[in-house]
Amino acid sequence: MTTSAVQLDAEGNLRHFLTLDGLSRTLLTEMLDRTEGFLSVARQAVKKVPLCRGKIVANLFFETSTRTRTTFELAAKRLSADVLNLNISTSATAKGETLLDTLRNLEAMHVDMFVVRHADSGAAHFIAAHADPHVAVINAGDGRHSHPTQGMLDMFTIRQHKGDFTHLCVAIVGDVLHSRVARSELSALRTLGAGEVRIIAPRTLIPVHAEALGARVFHDLREGVRDADVVIMLRLQRERMRGALLPSEHEYFQLFGLTEERLATAKPDAIVMHPGPINRGVEMDSQVADGPRSVILEQVSNGIAVRMAVMSMCIGTQNLRAAGQADG
Repeated sequence: MTTSAVQLDAEGNLRHFLTLDGLSRTLLTEMLDRTEGFLSVARQAVKKVPLCRGKIVANLFFETSTRTRTTFELAAKRLSADVLNLNISTSATAKGETLLDTLRNLEAMHVDMFVVRHADSGAAHFIAAHADPHVAVINAGDGRHSHPTQGMLDMFTIRQHKGDFTHLCVAIVGDVLHSRVARSELSALRTLGAGEVRIIAPRTLIPVHAEALGARVFHDLREGVRDADVVIMLRLQRERMRGALLPSEHEYFQLFGLTEERLATAKPDAIVMHPGPINRGVEMDSQVADGPRSVILEQVSNGIAVRMAVMSMCIGTQNLRAAGQADG
């Protein structure tokens, strides 16, 4: 079964949100448009809408990520859903219970949506394949594979500042080899028709057949960001240093760290992005991170609205299925 077949129902509506691969430009644009509508909720006196009232959302984070879990929790609560945060480190899975056992127990509590973050690639797909038909699954990051909501909040932030994608030059800098964020961004940029996409990294951090991902490869930061409209810096996982892929953080910064001097080769109105958390003095210096071209804090704010959009689309499909079963 294709990824699209798992994610979409028979009418092409979003059933699960596991990856950006295989989703149409129309669907991604609808998601971005819906996000636009949810931005205003944060400015309301009562920051809630009733779209998911009566629904239960379970955050299943087998891998820690305070920022992502918090934004999903806020998104669900702003949609008026009830939220269950499962502490995996002290749950039955840590005592030998299988993933499927945990899934079945939560389904018995009538949970409507699972938000899954896992260190293993494909974990969210596995849960979606085994979940009850009424349950929606959202991938909050799985291994090196995908981080689709991060990819979409980055696309939304780009659209806010740049509008149409077709004439944009987007440079993605850093550990592309291990980055699920980069994979989601590359997929979204291809689908949305970005004019040119570049990846910039040491040779040891570039995936094999990188050009097949639809990107030009650079090993020189200044050349890679030259005339770019958008510069996306990736987080360098410190554990990669122990794998002999890089000599040191200091040397990495000397060659691939973003400074004002190196950013000067990009377009004057270029924006700088980062999925967070930033390793200051490794991926970029503080002058860039806190500078006028940085939109990093906007990405965090946009993350809540994007996740509201995704949840509401999946819950909407759920409601349509339930209505169809009732009519039948």
